[in-house]
Amino acid sequence: MRASTIEPSEWVDGFLFVANRLILDLLNTRPVLDQGPTELLSDVQALERWLIAAGVVRSTKTKAVVRSWRHMPEAALLLKELIAFRERLRAAVVRIEDGAAPSEEFIHEVNLGLHQHPLVMAIRRHEGQIVREPHFELKRPSDLWTLIFDGAANLLSEPERHRIRQCEACVLHFFDTSKKGSRRWCSMNICGNKFKVAAYQRRKRDAASAE
Repeated sequence: MRASTIEPSEWVDGFLFVANRLILDLLNTRPVLDQGPTELLSDVQALERWLIAAGVVRSTKTKAVVRSWRHMPEAALLLKELIAFRERLRAAVVRIEDGAAPSEEFIHEVNLGLHQHPLVMAIRRHEGQIVREPHFELKRPSDLWTLIFDGAANLLSEPERHRIRQCEACVLHFFDTSKKGSRRWCSMNICGNKFKVAAYQRRKRDAASAE
């Protein structure tokens, strides 16, 4: 399976968001680039940048909070544990893509995480209505687990799990939101067009050989 040769325009501050699910975008923080498997969450500052690029961190106040993590041992430990969890999640996603169920051990891990880091709901006024929505705040590094375990649980319980896929031409994963459910590539710009060009050139060579 070839590397993801990604054009600069496909990046958001060094990260790619093509998955339609944030938890799958997390998997895609270890793509295979021209130089081989590449860890994009290389340090706490990289995690900070990913959270901002993903839209998890928006306000000036929250950006300042996350920036304060840079030299915290707790944040370094979180990053190490997050990367390890990402790879266990990857194994679960690959099982789903192969038509199997996630392991009982991983389901137990996610359930334990949901219990330890529950997502709080709250109500507020919005355009004259009362709406109920998640209330999530990042005050310390471990708060991030709330978002991660909630995303993992939503993915594992997704009723249309057949739409969870890996790109046919690279290692990136995505959730297919197309109406026909026929998406094959992480991005048309990244892999789709190149796949079509390669197929066209192959047909031309085959036709020339047949003459």
